Amino acid sequence: MKDDKKKKKPSAIPLAFRAEEALKKAVAKVIADHRRSGEPIAIWRDGKAVMVHPKDLAVHEPRSKYTAAKKRK
Repeated sequence: MKDDKKKKKPSAIPLAFRAEEALKKAVAKVIADHRRSGEPIAIWRDGKAVMVHPKDLAVHEPRSKYTAAKKRK
């Protein structure tokens, strides 16, 4: 019997890079939500949990996006 299901090709970008990018986007979204609502954000600083106003936090956008390398012939 032939298997009609097509195999999915794994992404050329490693999972660790995709996971890190997703985490950075999620954190930026949470900070933006807290800025709109004015609620402080709990963060870990110097071994202690502290509440910080979102205006005091800087959001750093990724400098470049990861792209797949061209296939060699």
